[in-house]
Amino acid sequence: MKKCVVIYNPNSGKLSNRGDIKKIYRLFENYGYETEIIYTEYRGHAKEITKKLKDVDLLLCAGGDGTLNEVISGNIERKEPILLGHLPLGSVNDVAHMYGMSNNTEKNIVMLLNGVEKNIDVCLINNNPFVYVACIGAFVDISYSTPRKLKEKYGRFAYILHGISQLKQKLKFFNVKYTVDGKTYEKRFSFIFITNSNRIGGVDNIYDDVKLDDNKFEVLMCNIKNKWDIFKALYYLKRKELDEIKGFTYLKTDNIKLEFDEIPPSWCIDGDELTHNTKTFEIRINKDNNMVLPTKNISKLFENKDVDE
Repeated sequence: MKKCVVIYNPNSGKLSNRGDIKKIYRLFENYGYETEIIYTEYRGHAKEITKKLKDVDLLLCAGGDGTLNEVISGNIERKEPILLGHLPLGSVNDVAHMYGMSNNTEKNIVMLLNGVEKNIDVCLINNNPFVYVACIGAFVDISYSTPRKLKEKYGRFAYILHGISQLKQKLKFFNVKYTVDGKTYEKRFSFIFITNSNRIGGVDNIYDDVKLDDNKFEVLMCNIKNKWDIFKALYYLKRKELDEIKGFTYLKTDNIKLEFDEIPPSWCIDGDELTHNTKTFEIRINKDNNMVLPTKNISKLFENKDVDE
């Protein structure tokens, strides 16, 4: 019998009902898996667990986008990476929705176990992996600064409530020298988003050409001058091409180097804080992770659309 390990972050969602957990064990058994559920106890624990696992055929991350980031980070550091899958339990679950998953855990397990194995691009910022977004600018800390009690009570609406309370933040501007494909430019930006996703912060289809196996990521740098321009930018994102929006610089590449004129604040990567003490950041692609994914969105998300691999 094959071995499946489920790394479960109890702070991201509820799998505590004994009856539901028994159903999950039976589901895996029906597909020929002996299953072990390991609970995380602190931030970074999922990464530690992933690095130490032995003799595992499938590793599922049961949690939010941040927990998935930890599992993928640990997998990259293994000599022999494990086949991964993702069971979304968080508040927003941008990555899982992009993959075509639902809010029903049992249904998601069935979709994964009937899914297809794909090699996925994972971005690295100064060798720190992120699955779908790294961003910097005002308000990007909302995803990790929103109080947990608020998230437990209101779900994804908690981010909106906390965001309203943070409107007093001032926009900060960064003088950035950036090098792409051997060419160097210098501009002033207030927001920088580096992504490998068509969904960010619960907003779908920001980009219409995202592929998870094309060795590319998307870079959006914005010179938004005031808070009102943020709302205008969100409006235009749904109605115009990115290169038509004034103050936006859009790139699609496999490499970029960003040099700030002073040490910038923390980055937000996959919803969590990335602290640092540097002015220079290099972003590139890692190809070490294979994931089992539902077949639902394969044709949209991959250049290689074969689902019979």
